[in-house]
Amino acid sequence: MSLAIVHSRAQVGVEAPCVTVEAHLANGLPSLTLVGLPETAVKESKDRVRSAILTSGFDFPARRITLNLAPADLPKDGGRFDLSIALGILAASGQISADSLDGIECLGELALSGALRPVQGVLPAALAAREAGRALLVPRANAEEASLASGLTVYAAEHLLEVAAHFSGQTPIPAYQAQGLLRQVLPYPDLADVQGQLSAKRGLLIAAAGAHNLLFSGPPGTGKTLLASRLPGLLPPLEEQEALEVAAIQSVASQSPLEHWPQRPFRQPHHSASGPALVGGGSRPQPGEITLAHQGVLFLDELPEFDRKVLEVLREPLESGHIVIARARDRVRFPARFQLVAAMNPCPCGYLGDPGGRCRCTPDQIQRYRGKLSGPLLDRIDLHLTVAREATSLNATPASSENSATVAAEVARARRIQQARQGCANAFLDLTGLRSHCALSAEDQQWLERACERLALSLRAAHRILKVARTLADLESSAAIGRQHLAEALQYRPGSQAG
Repeated sequence: MSLAIVHSRAQVGVEAPCVTVEAHLANGLPSLTLVGLPETAVKESKDRVRSAILTSGFDFPARRITLNLAPADLPKDGGRFDLSIALGILAASGQISADSLDGIECLGELALSGALRPVQGVLPAALAAREAGRALLVPRANAEEASLASGLTVYAAEHLLEVAAHFSGQTPIPAYQAQGLLRQVLPYPDLADVQGQLSAKRGLLIAAAGAHNLLFSGPPGTGKTLLASRLPGLLPPLEEQEALEVAAIQSVASQSPLEHWPQRPFRQPHHSASGPALVGGGSRPQPGEITLAHQGVLFLDELPEFDRKVLEVLREPLESGHIVIARARDRVRFPARFQLVAAMNPCPCGYLGDPGGRCRCTPDQIQRYRGKLSGPLLDRIDLHLTVAREATSLNATPASSENSATVAAEVARARRIQQARQGCANAFLDLTGLRSHCALSAEDQQWLERACERLALSLRAAHRILKVARTLADLESSAAIGRQHLAEALQYRPGSQAG
């Protein structure tokens, strides 16, 4: 047979579109032509494949070989197509059965010796192969990652000879059995380590229960970072689909998705991070910190120290839950449903309001410092909490009720109420959900409208107050939002204490 077809997968963001590798042999002067919009690494596969076939003891056809990677308008890069190209040539030349290639997809880079090297982005390809109803053959180093896609038949090999023997029927490769040794949940830092700060812990509980964004403000050393790092341990465990989304992003970003499977990510970029580092980018778009924090927590310490233009790019993903990276040749959509937790000092020196009078900042310096944060960004943060300095006690023993397990149980109960009522956390309610699930009595609605008018709060801020109040009601297992819930939610808006 002079024509063979092998199925593989490309990588576009966190998607894995199907690529059909077509190999055709014709009479004429020996040559090898590769078409289908291949980039440099794919073009170089011609030499890798030739050497791998010859060193494995197969014949490289002395004919005119045409290789087509379809669809033709999809850019292909990386060495992930090496194995598919080699199998296509072997099948087209009759050295393996072409019929055996049906119903399976192949990924893998070839060494000159014929050994299979791992590639990145295997999990998205595995999920797509499962959706298409095909099996997947990958290098053994990628097999455990591919097996995260439950229900998918995975074959693992270390050399081209093994793969050829499998497709020729001589020595079938058994389906890979997941080891499961790396899927142990590591313990999160415990909330019991934080001394005092009852109001801040209350804010953490509310933020976790409703997936609300949170801003801590206070002098240095009061535990803002310590509090933020405890938030992932309060959140409910990831569902399987959510865990697969997180693992797929880590796979695309060349990180091991098995290392912390299936835990929520906690990302803490430095304040010197650029815009592309935060939201993603590059000539070949890669996920940024907000995508790596998908289904988890993004912690921005020293918030005003970030470049203002960098912070402004957070506004869209905070609302939509995704980010679109547009380039001349690519337009890639990355998920970014993260929970933002930020921390800042009240002034440049950090000691504004300190009883000891240590602050030496002028009003202009304080205004410039706070002016680095735009109103629209602060408006998208539901909870604004002040973390005050408390008396130092090196031997203080936290109460048993302050540990993460107890708080996480309250959070889980509130989240179950929200899932049963609306199918999502309160922070993700749209306008229709607000009308349906955050209805107020006529008196409470007038009271809230007057309060928002007095404090000059935007309509977006009013909606977020309603969402927080709904979470407070859920924590008390209350079907209706009461005046006390609105009053507490209002306290978490900036400037409300002064009003």
